[in-house]
Amino acid sequence: MAAEKNKLALQVVELLDKAYPEARQELDFSNAFELLVATILAAQCTDVRVNQVTQSLFKKYPCPGSFLDADSAEIEQDIRSIPFFRNKAKGILGCCRILVDEYGGEVPNSVEQLVALPYVGRKTANIVLANAMNIPAIGVDTHTIRVPNRLGLVSGKNPDKIEKALCDLLPEELWNRGNIVIQWHGRYTCKAKKPLCSECAIYDLCQWEEKVEQQ
Repeated sequence: MAAEKNKLALQVVELLDKAYPEARQELDFSNAFELLVATILAAQCTDVRVNQVTQSLFKKYPCPGSFLDADSAEIEQDIRSIPFFRNKAKGILGCCRILVDEYGGEVPNSVEQLVALPYVGRKTANIVLANAMNIPAIGVDTHTIRVPNRLGLVSGKNPDKIEKALCDLLPEELWNRGNIVIQWHGRYTCKAKKPLCSECAIYDLCQWEEKVEQQ
């Protein structure tokens, strides 16, 4: 059974990589700090909205120290169009304080250090590691839960268990790319409410009982 799942996971990533050659992290960033902030802002918010906000935000606050030079009310105003902007402003300020005081303004490069920052969970930590630092990691979002469940690669919705399962199923060198193409598949084809089964590149591999028959 384990060998079959390993084979399935490899087939899925290979086919999705061909189906989405343009797949990438859709949050705009130029360094690890920017991706950290953008990912915090992206919780329960679209990447499109976050990118609209960070376009000016990162010009105004290019580093952790620059955020600390502002007060919370000013930052809240700068990100006001983002859901839960007050909590997120507080979280970003808390992160920046620790980054300046403990890491010389740099973003640490381990999950353990990152999740100790305010408003940073494993998903955010792994997204930063994989996409800004090219360190193998799998960030589990709603798509990374839904798609592997439908495929029969994992069972359940616990993000930590799904992360471990996918890490076990895929070789380390495929974690980053596999994560991205699975997310893209979930976002653009294997949607939560109306999956586009007729356009699915991995239809024949899918074990989901509710998949729509292809014409």
